[in-house]
Amino acid sequence: MKKKLSLALAFLLLTGTLSACSGAEDSFETKTYTPEGVTVTGLNIQAADREIVVVPSSDGQFHIDYAESEKEFYDISVSESGILTMVSQSDKTWTDYIGRSQSAGADQITVQIPDAALSTLILCTTKEDISLPELTVTDQLVLSTNEGDISFTRLAAANAITLENKNGDIAGTIAGSYDEYAVSCTIKKGESNLPEEKSGGSKTLTVTNNNGDVDIAFAGE
Repeated sequence: MKKKLSLALAFLLLTGTLSACSGAEDSFETKTYTPEGVTVTGLNIQAADREIVVVPSSDGQFHIDYAESEKEFYDISVSESGILTMVSQSDKTWTDYIGRSQSAGADQITVQIPDAALSTLILCTTKEDISLPELTVTDQLVLSTNEGDISFTRLAAANAITLENKNGDIAGTIAGSYDEYAVSCTIKKGESNLPEEKSGGSKTLTVTNNNGDVDIAFAGE
């Protein structure tokens, strides 16, 4: 009898805790990061459940607009080589995911980029989209998401472009001609206008998608 009573009390306590959490909203503060006193040559953003939107900068400076709370925040730094890195951090426990919602606008990271070539551009997220304007990367360009779409306009890369997705589409235009690229495309449960393999070309285009379509055009054609 005592055991049954203890279990009942534990259940009521858990139910009360979950009810208190339901309907609550995480409080986020909007922030802007602008690197000062350093030269930024590349970007590496590793986010979770955030849409990443890249837009041209209006003042020739790098800016990152984002929102963070006490339990969801970012580690932002610039390396000696000039790579601006932003990595999402979380102190959430499992109860923080029950019945809670985010403040409006907290699910997006907006990156303002000057009109200059980057050495490296790596953007990774989950459950959200990645979108880019026309830009140039002199070395490595990687876009990766899960349960979101990847879209871009006239991407130009001197060496390699890597696009990875799951449960979403990949679509956009690459600067240059089709003949400039050696292509590797792996797709499951979707359609693609790219061949599985194409040799030749001084650059590489690697595309992987699972449960989504691939539609990539080449502006040079």
